[in-house]
Amino acid sequence: MSIKLFDSELHIMEILWKEGDTTAKRIAEITKEKIGWSKTTTYTVIKKCLDKGAIERREPNFVCCALVTREQVQEHETTELINKMYNGAPDRLIASLLGQKKLTSEEISRLKQLIERLE
Repeated sequence: MSIKLFDSELHIMEILWKEGDTTAKRIAEITKEKIGWSKTTTYTVIKKCLDKGAIERREPNFVCCALVTREQVQEHETTELINKMYNGAPDRLIASLLGQKKLTSEEISRLKQLIERLE
């Protein structure tokens, strides 16, 4: 499933991925505490997530349930980034990332293992 989520929608999804199925009321409490959103703002963003099919609403008590995983969203966002900024070439993204920071030997080892699994 490929769904484009904006930063505000990702705030809602992060709560659901961390907490599991959660009432809209509880989500509003969390967003008020963590980012200062009003209840109205939270419910508006929840509705956008519902409309996109990222979450579903269950009754009673307006329980929100994630329909997409963090990994699905990460994969979509990564693919979009590669296509938009690197002309569809994932090796260019990796080269850009590696050029920005000195890797530890542990990070290099993990990358080598990942590449070996792909071959």
